[in-house]
Amino acid sequence: MNQHMTDDDSMNLSKYLSSAGVCSRRGAAELVAGGAVAVNGTTAQSPGQRVTRKDRVTLHGKPVAPVREYVYIMLHKPRGYVCTMEDPHAKKKAVDLIPLSKEIRIVSVGRLDKDSEGLLLFSNDGDFIARLTHPRYEVRKIYQVSVEGEIDPVALHHLTNDGIRDRGDLLKAERIECIAPGKYEFTLHEGKNREVRRMLEYCGKATRRLKRVAVGQLGLGNLPPGRWRRLTPQEVRLALGEKPERIK
Repeated sequence: MNQHMTDDDSMNLSKYLSSAGVCSRRGAAELVAGGAVAVNGTTAQSPGQRVTRKDRVTLHGKPVAPVREYVYIMLHKPRGYVCTMEDPHAKKKAVDLIPLSKEIRIVSVGRLDKDSEGLLLFSNDGDFIARLTHPRYEVRKIYQVSVEGEIDPVALHHLTNDGIRDRGDLLKAERIECIAPGKYEFTLHEGKNREVRRMLEYCGKATRRLKRVAVGQLGLGNLPPGRWRRLTPQEVRLALGEKPERIK
């Protein structure tokens, strides 16, 4: 993914902020436009401004700098853990299951709600995070869900063809397959808030269990709940949806 930066290398401000893992390049432009970014004490005017590691760049008054090591991690999030990074009242944070050095600041790539489980990625690479979470990249996510009984085929047809409108959102699945009695596999390209659960509500079904099993071409595999590991360079490409034959 990103290339590492030496002290004398210059890059535009949007790439600098993305390399710091605080946002995507698109998000950096929005932060600069909002006056949240300063370079050497002066409010930045353009995301294209050239900076080096020797410059003092701040976001909301706090210093930021490009990371020296990019980290890509997969966690099997257990039920009962939240993805929030900042909530002081949360007793079980998924990130706390990953005991890295305090100098390495990672964030979750998308979310799984507290009652959901499965594959959750973490990184400090802003571009990687953006490519996995922005709808225009259409990186697929696969979820396995358990419900009571069977889902009406007509409702499934609506979800996979025209989609449904719920609270202003268009909810649509690329594919829904029954893989066992009362168990279905949903393939989505977006990650709207509680999207699968809202689809099941439309079908008149309560979600008994929801587990994400894949992101892009990367599967959860046999990683036990609560355990984590770093991704290989090949797995990073798989997560982005690249086909195995493209990996060298």
